Formats: sequence, C-alpha cells, structure tokens
Amino acid sequence: MSMQLELKDVILRTGDQLKIRGFVLHDADRFHIDLGNDANDLALHFNPRFHDNADGSVLVFNSKTAGCWGEERREIPNPLHRGKEVKIVLKLAGDVFEVEIPDDHEFKFPNAESVDVISYIRIGGDFKLTSFKIC
Repeated sequence: MSMQLELKDVILRTGDQLKIRGFVLHDADRFHIDLGNDANDLALHFNPRFHDNADGSVLVFNSKTAGCWGEERREIPNPLHRGKEVKIVLKLAGDVFEVEIPDDHEFKFPNAESVDVISYIRIGGDFKLTSFKIC
C-alpha cells in the first residue's frame, strides 16, 4: 500500500523546517520526500531504500533540474528501519539542506540551485504519514 501526498503552492523559506512523522511499512522497499518547485524541479530528493540492488539498505539524496536527475549521493547504511515510527526533520539552511533522522543522524545535501523558497512538497512510497508541519 503505497501512499502519496503532493502539496503545491506551499511556502518553505530559508530557515524553515519541515517536520514529518510517520511509520515505515513492515515490507517497505523505499519511500521519498521531495522538496522543490514542481515534480520536474526538485532541490532535494530524499529517498531511503531498504532493498537497493547495489547497496542494500541505503539513503539516496539527489536533485532534479528541468526533469533531469543530478548526481546521486549515497549514505550507507540506511539507519531507518522497517516497521518503525520515525520523525524526520528537513531544514532549508541556505546553501544546504539539513536532514535529521532518529538516533542523532544528520545529513547535509547541497542546495545546488540556491533555492530560497520551496513551493512543492511530495511524500510517497512505503510510508504511512501521521503528521507533518512547517515551522
């Protein structure tokens, strides 16, 4: 049961945080959180995978410009677990995105296009969203 939430015309500015709570499904393959202008322009694509062909359990970070994916950054291992509730905090911090996940793991991903307002948020995949807020 894959879910998708797509929000348009939101405003997430430099310094703002997006706090997401949810449940990683027991049989999760992957889920994603995308921040950008629209589906073809993503400043941040955060994609925890639990069964990746190359790396097994891995966090994948990427961006997409005019429909073209950038260069993937992979963090091994993926510290998230299937069947667990998680809180994920994504922060637009000027020239980087900061992504915090449970157990004090923090990752930084470059804001390559120097986006200062995020107007599009998409959350989807093997994840049951329970709450989110922009603050």
